[in-house]
Amino acid sequence: MIKIFRGLLVALLCVAGVALADEKNILVTSGSDRAVPIAVVPFGWQGGNVLPDDMANIIGNDLRNSGYFEPIPRQNMISQPAQASEVIYRDWQALGAQYVVIGSIVPAGGRLQVQYAMFNVATQQQILTGSVGGSTEQLRDMSHFIADQAFEKLTGIKGAFSTRLLYVTAERFSADNTRYTLQRSDYDGARPVTLLQSREPILSPRFSPDGRRIAYVSFEQKRPRIFMQYVDTGRREQLTNFEGLNGAPAFSPDGNRLAMVLSRDGNPEIYVMDLGSRQLRRLTNNAAIDTEPFWGKDGSTLYFTSDRGGKPQIYKMNVNSGATDRVTFTGNYNANPKLSADEKTLVMVHRQDGFTNFQIAAQDLQRGSLRVLSNTTLDDSPTVAPNGTMLIYATRQQDRGVLMLVSINGRVRLPLPTAQGDVREPSWSPYLN
Repeated sequence: MIKIFRGLLVALLCVAGVALADEKNILVTSGSDRAVPIAVVPFGWQGGNVLPDDMANIIGNDLRNSGYFEPIPRQNMISQPAQASEVIYRDWQALGAQYVVIGSIVPAGGRLQVQYAMFNVATQQQILTGSVGGSTEQLRDMSHFIADQAFEKLTGIKGAFSTRLLYVTAERFSADNTRYTLQRSDYDGARPVTLLQSREPILSPRFSPDGRRIAYVSFEQKRPRIFMQYVDTGRREQLTNFEGLNGAPAFSPDGNRLAMVLSRDGNPEIYVMDLGSRQLRRLTNNAAIDTEPFWGKDGSTLYFTSDRGGKPQIYKMNVNSGATDRVTFTGNYNANPKLSADEKTLVMVHRQDGFTNFQIAAQDLQRGSLRVLSNTTLDDSPTVAPNGTMLIYATRQQDRGVLMLVSINGRVRLPLPTAQGDVREPSWSPYLN
């Protein structure tokens, strides 16, 4: 028996059945090709006090996390001035670097001014230069900005290192005393900020497309209810108060509608709420469990999980016509769908035939091939970066809930530093202006 609403803490059991097979689906377990070697030289600092953050280290980590680049280790770095005219290309070629990033930090009227440049070692040409300013507290913001610029210059893909992450922590103090906290942090887990605390579970946080609102499920009334909270002010609005399940909120691409799962009519079905009028429209009508909606960027397509075929699989629906097609066929369990930015890749919680482990997998929607991205065993809640290059998911290590970051190409896999307690329910922000 499979618990399909694991994230909602609701024991809704799927009926037994036989999953369909499709001979064209291929299972690929790992990526190939080598990441591009890049050197991010420690930035020169012309002030007196030691800075709280190492900009070069942050930029290098960002580029590594994408899976596209492999930073040259710090111990192999060449000591040289942060001047474009003095980059020693032959030394970087000897270390195997294809690109070099340099920079300098200068105090300027109580703020910091950062100059940066990037070079192609093979052609000995400067390919990027720029400057960014901010306070000492904004060193990480400036570092992520520079990493975004370098990544886009080299790949043609907009960087996502300046985005944010939502997640929930659960810290247990005694058998009847657990504190749940909704946190927002940098995408890499740094600088967490508490948005909400509760003695009751908080589930399924989701950003609005503009990043200014968050929808989530709270059990503060002892039953699951959907709330919307404004990030800047903390103002909250309760959106649902129906009998039974109220869960899995998901903002439409225009931010005007919210898909959700309600069992108000006796069976978990997917509904859409107009956030202006609060009017509801029921989308699914099936004896099976329909849950975990995720919008396509056209605003008329919803991906969702259903056990209508006997076991949990992912389906796609046209919200206007109601036409529905099954999308996943590889494995006996596929759930919690998320799309990459180009909508060519579907990320999900996956279980292979004959196995009991839940892992994170990515399916190529054009070819049908599926690649397992995680190597742990109780993986859940995948969330994809807005540029589609990375994902974060929840899993367990040493009997504790943690978040793992994985590059979509499978080259990078690492745990994120987060607060104490069990960490779960990650959700990546859109691009923030």
